[in-house]
Amino acid sequence: MTRVRVGVFGLLGSGNLGNDGSLEAVLGYLRAEHPDAAVDALCGGPEVVTARYGIPATRLHWYRGEYRTASRAGAVAAKGLGKLVDAFRTAAWVRRHDVVIVPGMGVLEATLPLRPWGFPYALFLLCASGRLSGTRVALVGVGAAPIGNRATRALVRRSARLATYRSYRDVLSRDAMRAMGVDTARDEVYPDLAFALPTPRTAPPPDPPGTVCVGVMAFHGGDDDRARADEIHRRYLEGTTRFVRTLVEEGRPVRLLTGDECDAPVVAAILDAVDSPLVTAAEAASLADLMQETAAADTVVATRYHNLVCALKTGTPTLALSYAAKSDALMAQMGLAAYCHPARDVDADRLLARFRELEQRSAELRQTLTERNAAAARRLEHQFTVLTAALFPTADHPHTHARQETA
Repeated sequence: MTRVRVGVFGLLGSGNLGNDGSLEAVLGYLRAEHPDAAVDALCGGPEVVTARYGIPATRLHWYRGEYRTASRAGAVAAKGLGKLVDAFRTAAWVRRHDVVIVPGMGVLEATLPLRPWGFPYALFLLCASGRLSGTRVALVGVGAAPIGNRATRALVRRSARLATYRSYRDVLSRDAMRAMGVDTARDEVYPDLAFALPTPRTAPPPDPPGTVCVGVMAFHGGDDDRARADEIHRRYLEGTTRFVRTLVEEGRPVRLLTGDECDAPVVAAILDAVDSPLVTAAEAASLADLMQETAAADTVVATRYHNLVCALKTGTPTLALSYAAKSDALMAQMGLAAYCHPARDVDADRLLARFRELEQRSAELRQTLTERNAAAARRLEHQFTVLTAALFPTADHPHTHARQETA
């Protein structure tokens, strides 16, 4: 039999641990259910993806400076040429596959600063090429949100319409696409793909007071906040630093977490401002590393979406510094809707009050998270069964059949 050819697509291997965790979850599914599939990637960091996951990978953009601001005429011309070249490169890559999967990620949103001719254009090229060549393109467990910029909204809407399969990581994402004019009648909602990753085995946290993990982010607001980006970042950093300083003054060890390479300056700023051996920084290279950190903590306070996912998945009481509706939705799904604080207005006093309430309910919330995680695992098992039927209709699926027979 001819091996089915599967491509994975996205800003993978580019330093964002959440994106790479979604890829890892999909690769785990493919290796379990379709072990004979030939898998490769079109992605942001091909060298990292090949080294870490053992699959061939091609660079997403022909022009290597795609995500740098172009100020000189030569750079502007190179970017423009790159858009044309990428149209042919993407089409050629897509034609070589039977199926292309976009694994998770917020590919249909603009909650962080985003230019329409960056990733939204790349996603449109992918979905249009799939439609023209007959390759099935699946947007699996993706995030979406209302988009103000007309060009970005048009590209995202068209991409979603051209995809063969769509599922979302929360109801808000599906509602956002419906509001943008996409027919979502057959689209399902499942937990974030990272909930399909293995949960690390760790010893229970010591008696309190134990470590508090604080996940930080290079947060400058969203796509519509460019004019206020510096002010938003300053307030976020000042409030978070004050929160960390107060914990240290109370004798609490604090472990700083990140989720993207761009978060490193925030960690450095807090370490400099709170000069104490009680504050340390984790060097996590994967979501598995982040889960090890959060599992060993008493409590987590975090900003990045996948920092929250890791903490919740390990059953650690968590407070979200929420920068988008997706964080609020995630916390509600896991039974912690009351523990969200706005990242745009980090008031250290209010944050500390909510944090203390969270810790008082720690035992109760750990039980809630255990139950919610079990439900999330069952839902993702169902998603992978549905995905197999939608994308590999002519293949034999012994693993899927066995799971259905024992259900």
